[in-house]
Amino acid sequence: MNDRERDWAFWMKSALAGDAGAYRRLLSELAPFLRAVVRGRAAAYGLGAADVEDVVQETLLAIHLKRGTWDDRQPVGPWVAAIARNKLIDALRRRGRRITVPIDDLSEILPAEEQEEEGLRPHEADRLLSVLKGRQHDVVRSISLEGAEIGETAKKFGMSEGAVRVALHRGLQTLSRAYRSFRE
Repeated sequence: MNDRERDWAFWMKSALAGDAGAYRRLLSELAPFLRAVVRGRAAAYGLGAADVEDVVQETLLAIHLKRGTWDDRQPVGPWVAAIARNKLIDALRRRGRRITVPIDDLSEILPAEEQEEEGLRPHEADRLLSVLKGRQHDVVRSISLEGAEIGETAKKFGMSEGAVRVALHRGLQTLSRAYRSFRE
């Protein structure tokens, strides 16, 4: 047993006997040890400094609550390290698989935003609509360009709502084919 372990064991025994000063000293000496243990293990899982500090605080609280379970024939360090390991596992479970990375760290490797293709100019829309004939033309213009409802368009052109839907669907399919050949 090294000097550190002997000191920790002495302070723990004294704390269990009611010495508040020894208990404060034990916790203040354990905190840097815990930070090192948790930081070393947490780095592999992408936990930041705030997460490490949370685990350290939870470990110190668990030590306080479970100090009566320490076997004074055993060293304090491994007992404390086991509690820290369990608290780290608890933190990782709570976090799940979510990993946060600052966007600035990735900005160099992320592809630039693609520019959205411009919409149709009015004369291009009219040219495309000219491929539609009769009711398809009227229905597509009414619903797609003028913003009319299906029922409203049906009344306007003396059609059933089902017939309007069919004309709209077929008209949009025709426009889609025409648009692809227009862009090529």
